[in-house]
Amino acid sequence: MDLPPGTTGFCAVLLAGGRAARLDGADKASVEYHGRTLLEHAIEALMDASEVVVVGDPVPTTRPVTFTRESPRYGGPVAALLTGRDALVRVPRTLGILAVDMPLVTPWTFRRLHEAAVGHDGAFLTDRDGHRQLAGVLDAATLDAIRPDHEAQHGMALRRLLADLDLVHVPPEGGEGRDVDTWEDLRDL
Repeated sequence: MDLPPGTTGFCAVLLAGGRAARLDGADKASVEYHGRTLLEHAIEALMDASEVVVVGDPVPTTRPVTFTRESPRYGGPVAALLTGRDALVRVPRTLGILAVDMPLVTPWTFRRLHEAAVGHDGAFLTDRDGHRQLAGVLDAATLDAIRPDHEAQHGMALRRLLADLDLVHVPPEGGEGRDVDTWEDLRDL
């Protein structure tokens, strides 16, 4: 599936503002893998997106992105996703979601997710055990329709927000479904 940049109605929210407790509180966005930060890997994976909002602290990047933070900080993935959604300048048809700690996700991953989502509310990558990962695409209008109020979104689990949606689970190719929660995870990549 060919998705030329800037013409797809595809925008993305990159989740990069968590506590990283199992990574000793390190800033995951700045952790390096193969000589580049996890943030740079994530931005590259979203190269087909017309616009990318990073929910996390601003750091230098090689591609223009918008940085924002949920308020209060550390509100969890739903609060971060919706804060990022609100920071978009463009009105997306599909909204990509990617956690910064998945350096093996590529543009091809998001093309496959888009293809799988046709006729559904969205599609998410799984790990090799079939567990849904924080890499997916959602119909933006559907997300807007199920959106909780500001207070309810803080601390809400993403699975709860998405529970009633028709989502396709896409198995990983190679290691793309792996994330970096610990230093051992990074070493094992």
